[in-house]
Amino acid sequence: MTSRLFFAAESALDGLAIGDTVSVTGEEARHAVVVSRFTTGEVVRVADGSGQVVEGAIVVAEPELLSVMVEKIHESAAAATRFVLLQALAKGGRDEQAVEAATELGVDAVIPWRADRSIVQWRGDRAVKAQRKWEALARAASKQSRRPAVPPIEPVVTSKSVLSRLADADAVIVLHEDAEQPIGEFDVPAGEVVIVVGPEGGISPGELSAFQDVGARPLRLGPTVLRASNAGPTALAILLSRTRWR
Repeated sequence: MTSRLFFAAESALDGLAIGDTVSVTGEEARHAVVVSRFTTGEVVRVADGSGQVVEGAIVVAEPELLSVMVEKIHESAAAATRFVLLQALAKGGRDEQAVEAATELGVDAVIPWRADRSIVQWRGDRAVKAQRKWEALARAASKQSRRPAVPPIEPVVTSKSVLSRLADADAVIVLHEDAEQPIGEFDVPAGEVVIVVGPEGGISPGELSAFQDVGARPLRLGPTVLRASNAGPTALAILLSRTRWR
């Protein structure tokens, strides 16, 4: 099993070399020292969310400061396919569950989508707070799953404003219960693949038509209909098993 992973500030690993020290501060340091009981001499990994990660022994272990001497530097290799989850806003925290699970699996970015049938709406101050919550969830899920890169949460989009984003992708999958082609027959290309998950009420005919006009392909997961919290992570796991997980 890999060593425990803790996050330092953004860009904290820039320019580091073997023998340098990197510091983890604030709540993250408190969690490492006070909650997890890490102390000097123990080996941990430190990331800054960029994908780079360093490993080494703890040289300072205080409630507000964890310092690690760099013994190894690991760079994450760029994957041939970049997976993006376009997740419709959903009630009951199901959209947040999807973000958390997709992050643990390895999604590369998440786009909040204010779909036509979304009951939950992000506007004004609520949008700012909700996006910050998704960002915190992605960071916590990255730490829990020990992945050094935190997937960015892009600004919330509408069904109209996202069309140009979808048109630029190398492939767009719309998970739809009425689709004839199963996801198992999808030939995963290199480049960016966007997985579209609708809200509780499903994707409207107008949305589906507009997405298809820019190249999206409706696919079905299986004989059952999954909740908004499970559809995206399930599709992602299927696609990852045929690409990065081999």
